[in-house]
Formats: sequence, structure tokens, C-alpha cells
Amino acid sequence: MRRREFISLVSSTALAWPLGAGAQEPGRVYRLAVAVTAGRDEPAALAFLDELRIQDFVEGKNLEIIPDGFRIRNDQAATVVPAIVKAAPDAIVSAGDFITQKFREATKSIPLVAMTEDMVAAGFAASLAKPGGNITGISLMSPDLDGKRQDILIEAVPGAQRIAILADSNVATLQHLRALEASARSTHGKELLVVRAANSSEVIRALNDANAQGAAALNVLASPMLHLNRGAIIERATQLRLPAIYQWP
Repeated sequence: MRRREFISLVSSTALAWPLGAGAQEPGRVYRLAVAVTAGRDEPAALAFLDELRIQDFVEGKNLEIIPDGFRIRNDQAATVVPAIVKAAPDAIVSAGDFITQKFREATKSIPLVAMTEDMVAAGFAASLAKPGGNITGISLMSPDLDGKRQDILIEAVPGAQRIAILADSNVATLQHLRALEASARSTHGKELLVVRAANSSEVIRALNDANAQGAAALNVLASPMLHLNRGAIIERATQLRLPAIYQWP
């Protein structure tokens, strides 16, 4: 799916789904809350707001976006989630399994549009055809792509015998990490080293650990938290002369 189609799908779902057929009520101002890692001035958020305007949801006209929902970190969930739910928006757009789970626990009535790694595997949807409850959204299927990126990295750095994977402790499952390890070993004859970070303050330490243990390349696994810290990760990996591959450019 192309980026524009993806943004269009999420944007139209965000407001059309809570409205049933999607028809707007004349004179009504719809209130939308977001809880995403992107900043409001970043391309993804700008494209999202632009697509909402194309759908004729315009800030200052018939759309109000509840503030303070951009560039959200997992450690802010305890304050951000209750505040958003208390504001009672018409819909909430969330990104990532961790923050989506917190919203799921906080409300069973406000429509929640989530962008997660796997909606069904995370338990947010009964099935793709019939999600059920108050949650809908998009599965990025990032766990599958973690393995694809690992294959590309190994091909790009064939001399790297030990490959490090940087995993978000809040997202990566033991089953997923074992699958990546098995693929590296059986398919490529490589050793996989897992380093973990649960929050922003642990990212650099994890990279230093990977370097100290002799990693020769780095696969940064899919995670909103790691994406939020991509600048620091790229800078440190460059300093360590560690070839790396990332979920997002």
C-alpha cells in the first residue's frame, strides 16, 4: 500500500467509522484525539491532517483536535490516557501496542482507531473481518518485516558474524525474538545478539552493550518508542561504526 493510500485509509476511518455511514451533521464540530509518537510538524502528521481536510474535516470549521497528543512516549500514558478519555472525544487515533492497550483498558465506548503491529495477535481485534468492540484500525505487520529487514542487513554486511537486534521490551515477544534468532542461525549461519530498551533512557546503553559484545551490524526492530528515538539511535550507531537498518527512513 502506498503511503498516501495508507494515510487516506487511516484518516477516513478515524472519523467516518464513529459516524456510521460517515455523513456529517451540519453545524457540528467533531472532536478528535490523537496519541502518536510523531510530532505535529512531522511529515506523517501533516499528511494525516491534510487528508482529513480532503475528507472535509477542517480545523477551525468542523474539527477540533484535542491538544497534547503528538510526540507521546510510553511513560506518559499514565497521565495522557486518562486526560484524553475524560475529554470524551468522538474518536481517538493511537499508534503502537502499548498506548493502544492503555486506551483499551480505559474506555469501552469511545471509538478507537489504532495503528499497531498486529491487531489480532495483540488481542485488539477478534479478526480482521470482524474486529468487534470499540477498536478498529490497521495492522502494520511489522514483526514479519523485522525478519525481512534482517535478511537485507545480512546480505548488505556479509562479513558480520554477530548481528545485534535492538528490541523494545514493551513490544517484542519472546516468540518473535526466538524466530529471528532461528532464522539468522539456520538460514544464514549468523549469531544473533538481543539488546533491549524499555524507554528512551535505556536506548544508548543498549547500543553500547551491543558494541561491547562484538556486534558487527544492527537491526532496529519495529517499535513506536524506538522510532521516536531514531535520531539518537542513528547518531550512536554512526559513532560506533555499526551498520544498521531501521523500520522507518
